[in-house]
Amino acid sequence: MSTIDDNASLPAGSPVPATVAPAAPAPVEPIPAAAPAQAAPPVPPVMTGKPAKTRYDGLAMGFHWLLAILIICTFSVGWYMADLPFSMTRLKLFNWHKWAGVTILALSALRLLWRLSHRPPADLPMPGWQKFGAHAVHWLLYAAFFAVPLSGWAYSSAAGFPIVWFGVLQLPDFVSPDKALAATLKEVHGLFAYGLGLLVLAHLGAVVKHVVIDKDGLLQRMLPGRA
Repeated sequence: MSTIDDNASLPAGSPVPATVAPAAPAPVEPIPAAAPAQAAPPVPPVMTGKPAKTRYDGLAMGFHWLLAILIICTFSVGWYMADLPFSMTRLKLFNWHKWAGVTILALSALRLLWRLSHRPPADLPMPGWQKFGAHAVHWLLYAAFFAVPLSGWAYSSAAGFPIVWFGVLQLPDFVSPDKALAATLKEVHGLFAYGLGLLVLAHLGAVVKHVVIDKDGLLQRMLPGRA
C-alpha cells in the first residue's frame, strides 16, 4: 500500500509523519596492503673444527731440512773416504761418518714418531699413479733412513771397531767381530747407501717437476711462512 493511502487512514487533525530517509552506510576505511615479506638474510655457515693444514708444522720442517743436510754431507764424505789410503785423516773421516750416521738414525726415529702422531697436509691434486709413487718413495726413504745407518753400525761392530758417539757415548755392538761377516755387511751398507741416493734423486726430481711444470705450490708446504 502506498504512503498516501496510509495517511488517508489517519484520523483528522493527526500530524502526518515525515518520511524517514534510510541511513547512509558508514564509510569503510580501506585496509592498507601488507608490505611484501622480505627474505631473511642468509645465515653464514658455522665453521667446525680447525681449518685444513696447507703446510707442515715447524718441527716437521726442521726434521726434514736437518736430515736432508746430514744425509747429503754423510753420503758425500762416505763416497770420498772410501778410496783414501790408511791415514789419520781417513780415521777421522770414518769416525765423523759413523757419528753422523748414528745422529741420522736418532733423528729419523724422532721424525717418524712425530709423523705418526701429527697428520700432514692433504695431498695436492694429482693423478693416482703420481700419488702412489709419491707415497711409495716417501716410505722407502723412511726405510732407508734406518737401513743405511743400522747396516753401517753392524759393519763397524763386525769389523771390530765399536762406535763411540762423538767420543763420549760408547754404543753396544750388534754382532761379534767377524771378518767374513764384516765384508758382507760392508757390501750391504754400500748398496743401501746407493739406494738411498737414488731415492733422494727421485724425490728431488719430483720436486722440480712440481715447481717448474705443475707450479702447484708443493715446495711452499715445507718452507716457513703463513698458511
